[in-house]
Amino acid sequence: MHRHARFRQKLQAPVLMHAMSAHNPLSAKLAAEAGFDAIWGSGFELSASHAVPDANILSAGLHLEMMRAIAAVVDVPVIADIDTGFGNAINVAYVVPQYEAAGVSAVVMEDKTFPKDTSLRADGRQELVRVAEFQGKIEAACAARRDADFCVIARTEALIAGLGQAEALARAAAYEAAGADAILIHSKQTTPDEVLAFIAAWSGRVPLVLVLVPTAYPQLREADIQALGKVGLVIYGNHAIRAAVGAMREVFARIRNDGGIHGVDAGLPTVRDIIDLQGDADMRELERRFLR
Repeated sequence: MHRHARFRQKLQAPVLMHAMSAHNPLSAKLAAEAGFDAIWGSGFELSASHAVPDANILSAGLHLEMMRAIAAVVDVPVIADIDTGFGNAINVAYVVPQYEAAGVSAVVMEDKTFPKDTSLRADGRQELVRVAEFQGKIEAACAARRDADFCVIARTEALIAGLGQAEALARAAAYEAAGADAILIHSKQTTPDEVLAFIAAWSGRVPLVLVLVPTAYPQLREADIQALGKVGLVIYGNHAIRAAVGAMREVFARIRNDGGIHGVDAGLPTVRDIIDLQGDADMRELERRFLR
């Protein structure tokens, strides 16, 4: 079964699917190795890895090529975070087939204005487009896909923008009516109450997607989410970059403090581990078969 079909099937299945964020092929490979069902091609993480704000500063082409590179090294489905679709419905109609051709199984598009400001800024500029305008972008995305199993997930930022439950539910229903295969909802509150209230009130037919960003409520476990019965996918949206930054800071600081690597080297993955992750076995097999 093609991974697009596997993703759609799992999204609609009663068992919760889980995705880990990635900002490059190596982090994606590690997430797949750990057993995650899918990879979240995070715009936030990619921006962070380039040390720029998550505000549509990086080009669509750069993000697309990273998703292509990620999809090339993992067998699990890749979900591309395409922010606002890089423009209006016309832009969306052009980029969706490119992401599909790159091996991506789903795109997530949010209802904020372009250029966006990240949802994670406490004082960020959270401006939403008109409902009808975003419906047009969803319809354009659905019409542009080649494979019927390729999923278009609509993300409403109504709770992030402080517009309340009624607005969030109305937008989600309108996006489902426009053809969205799932609705992504999240909140920046310090408890899960706002998101749980939305899930309880949701009466749509399509599954919900819950993003654990900024992870202000880590007490909400997968078993709790599974028990809600309406969520098809949970995304750990920024954990790869946070883990990488934390580990590098700790190791770099210790090397400087110790004046060498004698205190840290034994606790690091070996160079052999890294070479294995680079696909050394595959290269050796190609050499054996074709080099003469």
